[in-house]
Amino acid sequence: MSLVNLAHVFSHLNNVTKARLGLTSIPNTKMHLKLALSMQNQGLIGSVVRAGKAPPPPHFLTGQPAVGGALVEVEPVTQQNVASRRLWLGLKYWQSEPVLGKITQISKPKRRITIDLPGLRRVLQGQRDGPIEGLRSPGECLFLATDQGVMEARECVEKKVGGLVLCRIN
Repeated sequence: MSLVNLAHVFSHLNNVTKARLGLTSIPNTKMHLKLALSMQNQGLIGSVVRAGKAPPPPHFLTGQPAVGGALVEVEPVTQQNVASRRLWLGLKYWQSEPVLGKITQISKPKRRITIDLPGLRRVLQGQRDGPIEGLRSPGECLFLATDQGVMEARECVEKKVGGLVLCRIN
């Protein structure tokens, strides 16, 4: 897992929301896919579609959100197109404001920050646990990479797992 590539994705998504774009693409990796699907399950992103360098047709982007981590595939994977695959994200706006807030990376390549279950409970209660500030506003999300995939902090408490803290979305 490369946290450097994840930092590029976070800055790209921050810039896209500032520019008010409705569609963007990020590189197709397992980590990016898991993070995008968990953001979609939280309601921060409208759609996730795996396609080539060209954007997918609009009817693929207006579908219902993925339930249980389903992914829409536009074209089959072949030996010739496997390197040029992209994840196309349809962004959501409400009252002309982006639903996806500012993304802040917590774990850096030189300093990976993990959290256990009691620390995660403290963070969800609004208290500080080590270098991680508590969640204070209702729309804040904290995403973790666990052995069960990328999940939001509240899901991790329900499933009683801790993990590597990836990012915070305000």
